[in-house]
Amino acid sequence: MNLRAVTPELRSPLRQNEAETDAGAERGAMGTVSAEYHTLKDKLHAQLLGRIDLEVMGSMKPERLREELGLLVERLIQESGAALNMLERRRLTQDIQDEIMGLGPLEPLLADPSVSDILINGPKQVFVERRGRLELSEVVFSDTAHLMKIIDKIVSRIGRRVDESSPMVDARLPDGSRVNAIIPPLALDGPLVSIRRFSTVPLTIQDLIDKRSLPPMLATLLSAMVRAKLNILISGGTGTGKTTMLNVLSASIPHHERIVTIEDAAELQLQQPHVVRLETRPPNIEGKGEVNQRALVRNSLRMRPDRVILGEVRGEEVLDMLQAMNTGHEGSMATVHANTPRDALTRLENMAGYGGSTITQDAMRHQISSAVNAVVQIARLNDGRRKLVSLSEITGMEGEVITMQEIYRFNQTGMDKDGLVTGHFRATGVRPKFMDRLKAFSLNVPDATFDPTLIFE
Repeated sequence: MNLRAVTPELRSPLRQNEAETDAGAERGAMGTVSAEYHTLKDKLHAQLLGRIDLEVMGSMKPERLREELGLLVERLIQESGAALNMLERRRLTQDIQDEIMGLGPLEPLLADPSVSDILINGPKQVFVERRGRLELSEVVFSDTAHLMKIIDKIVSRIGRRVDESSPMVDARLPDGSRVNAIIPPLALDGPLVSIRRFSTVPLTIQDLIDKRSLPPMLATLLSAMVRAKLNILISGGTGTGKTTMLNVLSASIPHHERIVTIEDAAELQLQQPHVVRLETRPPNIEGKGEVNQRALVRNSLRMRPDRVILGEVRGEEVLDMLQAMNTGHEGSMATVHANTPRDALTRLENMAGYGGSTITQDAMRHQISSAVNAVVQIARLNDGRRKLVSLSEITGMEGEVITMQEIYRFNQTGMDKDGLVTGHFRATGVRPKFMDRLKAFSLNVPDATFDPTLIFE
């Protein structure tokens, strides 16, 4: 029996759109499902795969396919004679549809806009982050084999693999969400998956203002810096929102420019019409065929880019990135893992040696000071909120030291009774040297932007 063999008389009296509308509420009402439920679901799933025509399924629109799968599941439930109430039947139908069309138990979490991270610690423990706080979800997988099947489904979509010979993998979901998976024997308690969610609708700089991640005047200054083609380094720890900030700042890039992005796993969501996206490739099973970021940076310079954007600087590609910034590709941006702006520059300096470069320390520091114009520091506060905590300008060299001056900072003053961090943004009173460049681009930033007496909560 193929999908086209489903006849009108097999239709369930329950309309599919009603089931989808109430899916979240029903899942919550059922709570944690039993082992018998998983056994029945696996049995019906296997029977369904034996009855459908995969060629026909691949040619159908998602809405039509979901509807037809629902009808077949309803028939299989009837044939099984399982004693299920209406709520259980609807959930079982939804779960099997998710197994075939999506990522199984993860689909409800991926559809929940309040979930920012999904952390899977083996088949029976799934944590989620909501509003900066981790909580244990009710989502579970049938067993380790079920979880491995979902991992394989994720990584195979982008031509990657994960097995005992290659037990770690970075991947992405179709919406750009970042996925990392690590399996036994490296993971002792079962496969581990970390999913960093990306908003289906990219955040704007106004969203960051509304969330009080930065004040309006600083947002105006950052936008002007991007349009004036300053080279910007975004620094921060893990999970602080560096890629989100890079996406937000990139929105200020004029639409007539050609942008080349280079990433390990494509996550950026640039909205300009002329964006060329490049992604690294890991080695194959024989250990060959790897294409790293350095090779892509070098190749990008032959692609006539106006700007080059690196998702994250990790190693020896830092030399080629700095040379690009110094040789006509102004306005380029990158992110780096570091806890302070000064640490970010030190990391760039250290990474230059990863590829066995013979460049001297002094020459490397001169290269950094002439290439990078500003460092944007992002931090995740104790209450889980992300904020821009510092904007610093690189002003040159003084002896053997790269000189910097801080333009804006966030001062943390304490915690309120609800456990939220209190503090304020304020300018340091320093007028940046790059203001002349902003004026050359006819970008007028109010003098009040740098007034240290103005405080923004």
